Amino acid sequence: MSRKRTKNTKGKIISAAWKLFYDQGYDETTIDEIIAESGTSKGSFYHYFEGKDALLGSLSYLFDEKYEELEQQLDMHRTCFEKLIFLNQELFTMIENSISMELLAHLLSTQLVTKGEKYLLDRNRFYYKLLRKICQEGQECGEFRTDLSVNELVKMYAIAERALLYDWCICNGEYSLKSYSSSVIPIFLCKICK
Repeated sequence: MSRKRTKNTKGKIISAAWKLFYDQGYDETTIDEIIAESGTSKGSFYHYFEGKDALLGSLSYLFDEKYEELEQQLDMHRTCFEKLIFLNQELFTMIENSISMELLAHLLSTQLVTKGEKYLLDRNRFYYKLLRKICQEGQECGEFRTDLSVNELVKMYAIAERALLYDWCICNGEYSLKSYSSSVIPIFLCKICK
């Protein structure tokens, strides 16, 4: 199977699953409904996933699809600081509008106790590649600190985002993730700017 077709099939399953999880809840969604919604087959589903629980870790895949889409929208005239703010605001808007807080909280909690792959920390994800590109550009143009490595800058930013996601879930969404982030992320980012 070609790599593009593999990505499309897996992506269709993931997108369908998360749409159904959001619309009707995780427990109420069946594998058969995911297969029907994605227009794939049972064989394809089990080729990529051992079961429904395995889909929880795929949320990072949806995030990366969003980042790939957002990369195309990055204005070349924006500062690197502004690019990071833009990415954060767009992703957090997507999370608030289309990801069930219950599912996000479940994913974050499973990442704490899993002995297997920690999807959110996978440095090969598009998320980390894009952040490295922006941070490197920020260092090269003199906008970001150079006493820290690009990877250290990326880690600081990713920790700040994860902290906001965890807090939002712990607080049961009592505030707007996007709005609160718009005031907090710039404070974090000031620490990486010159």
